[in-house]
Amino acid sequence: MPKALRPLGGIPMLVHAVRALAASRIVDIVVVAAPEDSAETVAAMLAEQSFQAEVVVVTGGDTRQDSVARALLTLPDDVDVVLVHDAARPLVPVEVVTAVAAAVRAGNDAVVPGLPVVDTIKRVDASSDVECTVDRAPLRAIQTPQGFRRQVLQHAHASADPGDGSATDDAGLVERLGIRVHVIPGHEEAFKVTRPFDVVMAEAVLARRRAAGAI
Repeated sequence: MPKALRPLGGIPMLVHAVRALAASRIVDIVVVAAPEDSAETVAAMLAEQSFQAEVVVVTGGDTRQDSVARALLTLPDDVDVVLVHDAARPLVPVEVVTAVAAAVRAGNDAVVPGLPVVDTIKRVDASSDVECTVDRAPLRAIQTPQGFRRQVLQHAHASADPGDGSATDDAGLVERLGIRVHVIPGHEEAFKVTRPFDVVMAEAVLARRRAAGAI
């Protein structure tokens, strides 16, 4: 099954992610870009849930970039701030969601949450020999949701080459336009679930939240 539909604590990751976004008082609508072969399944699944915001499902494209562009077309005309989130980060705290949107509202064209890099980073050559040790002090590991003024994000997608997949996030597309991207503090629980060990960590976070009565 698609990774976003795999369960965490008996609930699909996608549902966790949508709940996190919809729980923010600043979010009015959540648009889910689903793969074509599972869009109906995703729509039916989300329709069974109760969210604090309107939820719409659209058919995504072949790439992440194309999917975001399609989702943008679905937004009502009066939406002026857009958050782009990865369903693989299902446990992002609602405080991060609100902080990103608020930072855009405060005057930033683009905002991303990020954490300082704690590991030693080394650059290696084609033979896997170390070329140098990279100064990690100015480095940040970037998370989602990423926030943008709608016009800025639409312009970035309209200017992007559909065949160029070198930008791994929407902030990268905005950076290419020479627009400043502001970084705010991220959160350790907004990690990306990609490996089996990540699932173990996610289940542990959910168990802690349940014990604390947070969910």
